[in-house]
Amino acid sequence: MKAAGRVFKYGDNVDTDVIIPARYLNSSDPAELATHCMEDIDKDFVNRVHKGDIIVAEKNFGCGSSREHAPIAIKAAGVSCVIAETFARIFYRNAINIGLPIIECPEASKGIEAGDEVEIDFDSGMIYNRTKGTSFQGQAFPEFMQKIIKAEGLINYINQA
Repeated sequence: MKAAGRVFKYGDNVDTDVIIPARYLNSSDPAELATHCMEDIDKDFVNRVHKGDIIVAEKNFGCGSSREHAPIAIKAAGVSCVIAETFARIFYRNAINIGLPIIECPEASKGIEAGDEVEIDFDSGMIYNRTKGTSFQGQAFPEFMQKIIKAEGLINYINQA
């Protein structure tokens, strides 16, 4: 499995309240959530993001409340992967459960800038910055997690069994 796209870059402690503000949690429709994704940290995100684009952040991405709406909004906005130095534990699990690939890689977090074109090989964990000609070794997903992501989430994976 691979992903490729243009990077949106954010700093430390991007919490679930800025990923999808609480005022929009009255909807569980992924398409509706996507229209408000990242709006409290990046007003133009939803107008600039394209299918396949990638979010790169620093430490503790997805901290805050444990709402599943945050990874759902990111995935529904078209983001193919989130790379960060570290993720909040509950966000990490929620992302995998809904089929959003995420990779921890401190070196990539520091070496990738906004607007760079990046490609990720989920089988090996390799992250290629095509803009700068650099590469980083991220943590490859275990096989069972790859199956969940390929199935577009845990519920679909279980229903396929």
